[in-house]
Parts: sequence; structure tokens; C-alpha cells
Amino acid sequence: MVDVADKLGYFQAITGLEDPDLCTEILQAHGWDLELAISSFTSSDPRDDHHHASSSAPGGGGGGDGGDRSAVFTDSTARELNDYPSRGIDTELVMRDDGSGRPPGIAWRIITLPISIVSGSLGLVSGAIGFGFWAAGGVLSYSLGMLGFGSGRGGSESSARLVSVSSAAGEAMEFVALFDRDYGSSNAFKPDFVSEGFMDALQRSRSSFKLLFVYLHSPDHPDTPVFCERTLCNEAFAAFVNENFVCWGGSIRASEGFKMSNSLKASRFPFCAVVMPAANQRIALLQQVEGPKTPEEMIAILQRVVEDSSPVLVTARVEAEERRNNLRLREEQDAAYRAALEADQARERQRREEEERLEREAAEAERNRKEEEEARERAEREAAEREAARVRMRQEKALALGDEPEKGPDITQVLVRFPNGERKGRRFESKTTIQTLYDYVDSLGVLETEEYSLITNFPRTVYGRDKASMSLKDAGLHPQASLFIEIN
Repeated sequence: MVDVADKLGYFQAITGLEDPDLCTEILQAHGWDLELAISSFTSSDPRDDHHHASSSAPGGGGGGDGGDRSAVFTDSTARELNDYPSRGIDTELVMRDDGSGRPPGIAWRIITLPISIVSGSLGLVSGAIGFGFWAAGGVLSYSLGMLGFGSGRGGSESSARLVSVSSAAGEAMEFVALFDRDYGSSNAFKPDFVSEGFMDALQRSRSSFKLLFVYLHSPDHPDTPVFCERTLCNEAFAAFVNENFVCWGGSIRASEGFKMSNSLKASRFPFCAVVMPAANQRIALLQQVEGPKTPEEMIAILQRVVEDSSPVLVTARVEAEERRNNLRLREEQDAAYRAALEADQARERQRREEEERLEREAAEAERNRKEEEEARERAEREAAEREAARVRMRQEKALALGDEPEKGPDITQVLVRFPNGERKGRRFESKTTIQTLYDYVDSLGVLETEEYSLITNFPRTVYGRDKASMSLKDAGLHPQASLFIEIN
């Protein structure tokens, strides 16, 4: 016979649950039938869960006089819940002792939610995951049999069918629609039940810093119609609960509502509870009310819960606001830093661009200066070369003229007047050509150009280059002539 410790260890290894007390409770609820407990853990069929829970639900499920299990936040409780809704709670139970004279009872306890509620509300369980559980169940059944953990059931029965997980939001919407149909049409006031799964409603209460009011609806219970019509749809109660709570309701006929009734250990109906989020997919049960209650009684009970939990919620809201302010301040500081950094980078880019522009301009100016200097040197060199050429030409032409002849009958006296008023005269043989006169003028170096003509005024005669081969005598310039220079 396999001992309890082995079954507990094997159950923890298969399910991944770390809490030994919770695992022990689940195994005890299933008569220490390991395979049945694992199959129930991975199943989401309400009828199957109801069959397992009927043997372990405390107090039965009948009506009768209702009772409430109340919640009080002591100093230690407030310290442990001070980080609501972000920090988890480890204490399992806090007893009432506030000196108010009210009877003691359950203050609050931590409840670990079934994985099907957590996953179903968050949309994490799909057909593929269900198929994985189903396939693992077949392998597990064979393994348990080999280890001696078998329950005695047939193999075909132990291989659970493919898990079918219903939509938590769809169930919530269906509950709200049915509640409105049955009770909302004749009542103008009712709790504002959210049309979403339990985990989403819990998250909504977390973000709005409110407690979550849970109503588990039992359609077949005889007290349900009166409680819904006279208490839940009471004007004062509806206004109070809508102002102070996020409201979620579920029918125990639906998968999620039934599983919540098991988790909250609902033993009487109508059943109401007040919960708040805790860590690791757990909730803190602050108050539960079982059996019919008047609106005044419900308001008094919930008012006490609101008053007791107000310091925690206010602290959580203030801390959240501080976190938001700190986050906003960090974001503003980051934005200012980024803006300053971008401004510095922009200035650095401008500085680099300005430096590059100045460098380009300096390089361009240096290049232009060098080009101008080279052009000037080239012009000076060319001018020097031209001047040297003119000097050589004058020298050559002066040598070609020879010595000036003495006066005589065949000698012509020529006077040349330059544009600057300067006069030059020389004697030439009468047979000398007009080209020789041009050579003579060039050899003097008075003119800077070679584009000119020799002319006489009376009568005006131009002795151009076309008459260069004529002799002075033939040109009518003998025995003497006075010539002017006209620049072409």
C-alpha cells in the first residue's frame, strides 16, 4: 500500500501545486484517490465537480437560517495587505477581536483559485491544452497502475474525455442577461454585475481600488427569488453596492460559478462574498454571507467590511498615485533629458557643420588664392616673355636698320610723331621700303602694340602694311616726310 506522503508528493509533481495543505485538502476531498483527484483538477465539467464536491462540502447545501462570516482588518492584517493589490498574503486566517462586542468569526482567509478559473477567464485554456490534459491522463492512468496507485476503475473510464472549457465571459454575459430578464424588468434598481469572467472582474476591482462583491446564484433554491427581488434589487442596497464594490455574479449551474462555489465553500444559498486580490492567483476572502438577508442587514454587513478595509484601500490608492506620480516624474525627467540631449546633439551637429563649412570655405579660399597666384605668375611670366620678345625684336630690327646715312640727294629725312606727342626722326636712303619705317618705329619701343598705321595729313595718305614693299621715293615721301601713327 502506497503511503500518504508518496501520494501527496506525486500529486504535487503532476499538478505543479506547491502548497502541501491545499494538495492534502484536495486529496482528502477525493478519498485519497490520486487518479480521481488529478482528473478532477484538470477537468472543467460542472457536473463532475459537483459529484466530487458533494462528499466534501461542509454543512450541506440546504436553506434555513443564513449566517455571515465577517472580516476585520487588524493591525497585522493591514500591514500584510498594505501593498494591495500588488503584494501577496501569506496568513491563512485572522480572527475578529476589535472590542466592538460583535461576535468573533472568520476574518479572512486566502483561497487558491482553480486553474480552470484562472485560465478560463484569461483565455489561456484552449482545445490544444485540453487535448494535452486528456492525452496526459491516458499516460498517467497507465503509470499510476504500474506504481500501485490505481483506483480500480476500468481503463476506458480512467482515460478522461477531452476537456471542454467554456468561456467565462460568455457565462457571465448569460448570467447578467438571465438576471435582467427574471428580476431587472420589474425593478429599476439592481447591482451592476460585470459581463466578464471572475478573474477579469477581480482585475477590474484591483485597478479601481475597490473590493469585489461576489453573488453565487442558485436558480433552484426557494429563497433565491425573494432575495433577488427584495434584497439585491432594493434601491438602497443596489446604490450602496454599486458605489462601493465591483459586482460579479455567477450561476452555480455554469462552470465558473460552480467552481467558485467550491472554492468559497458555499454551504447555503443565497450566497454572497466580498473578496480582494492576493498574490499567485489567490484571493483574500474578507466576508461571506450565506442564507437570505434583508437589505438593511446586507448593507450593515458590507458597510462594516468597507469601513474595515478602507485604510488598506486608501493606502493602496495613495501608493498607486505616488507610483504614477513618480512614473510621470521619471517620464518627464527622461523627456527633459532626451530634449536636452537632443538639443546638445543639435548644437554639436551645428558646431561640426559650422566647422566643416569654415574648413570648406578656407579650403576654397586657399584654392582660389593659389589659382589666382598661379594665374598672376603665369600672366607675369607671359608678360615678361612678351617683353623679352619685344626687346629682342627691337634689338634685331635696330641691328637690321644699320647705321644712319649721312645727308645727300638720295637720302630721305623722316619725322615720326607718336600718339603721346613724342617725336622721333631719322635719315633713310630713298630706296628704303616702307616696311623699314615700320621696323624703325618698332625698334624705338615707344608703342606697346604692333597694330598701327603710318599716315600723312596733307594730303591724308595711309601707308599701311599693304604698301610695305614700296620704296620711300615711290611712295612720294622723298626727300622728306612727316608721318603720324594711328593706332588700329
